[in-house]
Amino acid sequence: MKKIAIITGASAGLGQELARQSVRVFPEIEEYWLIARREDKLRETASLLPGKNLRLLSLDLCREESFLQLEEALAAEKPELSLLINNAGCGYLNLVGEGPLAEATRTIDLNLRALTAVSHLCLPYMQKGGRIINISSIASFCPNPRMTVYSASKFYVTAYSRGLHEELRPRGIKVTAVCSGPMDTEFIALGGIKGKSPMFDFLPFCKPEQVAGGALRAARRGRPVYTPRLFYKFYRLLAKLLPQALMVKFART
Repeated sequence: MKKIAIITGASAGLGQELARQSVRVFPEIEEYWLIARREDKLRETASLLPGKNLRLLSLDLCREESFLQLEEALAAEKPELSLLINNAGCGYLNLVGEGPLAEATRTIDLNLRALTAVSHLCLPYMQKGGRIINISSIASFCPNPRMTVYSASKFYVTAYSRGLHEELRPRGIKVTAVCSGPMDTEFIALGGIKGKSPMFDFLPFCKPEQVAGGALRAARRGRPVYTPRLFYKFYRLLAKLLPQALMVKFART
């Protein structure tokens, strides 16, 4: 039975870097299923995986039929899923009630619903030693006003990952929540953040190459949470120690 990896949001940025570096960290994987809306961009990612069997799935994970297509593909192949990376996600800078409703609902659909659905569909095909990486954020440590929906969605991702990590312990499957700071990827521009948030202008950015490498190694070791950079490790500690009512005043984006 061939070992496969499934990566959502694999068309650019962190998703593309996770695909590229996973070849080195998980050399036993024989085939990659890459999922994203943009097929042309998926082909770019595919070019970074020479010698690997590839399946490009052009799916919009905000649409119910995408889950049905993935379910059918898994049932037909019955693969051994060694690595699942739930990277697809989005977030927008605006006040609740003032930004477009479609942005809020897309954030929920992609960050929560899609991640949960894909995990649910994939778990029956994972064996002992399997790894799941869920891309969360430092925004999961504390509510971020002006990105309230996004930070709430990432709180779910981190909590879901920790709970699933414990649930899957008897099966020998490990789950890692990746809680990175901002990265200079499409996310910043598409979310309407660039040049409009003093907090983002202040924060030190993480490099996708370093986040991807660290996340994959953390998953390989079975760590439940991975946070890059000392600055964000300290922030994570502060969020645990200080009252949330105080933290939220400093976390405004």
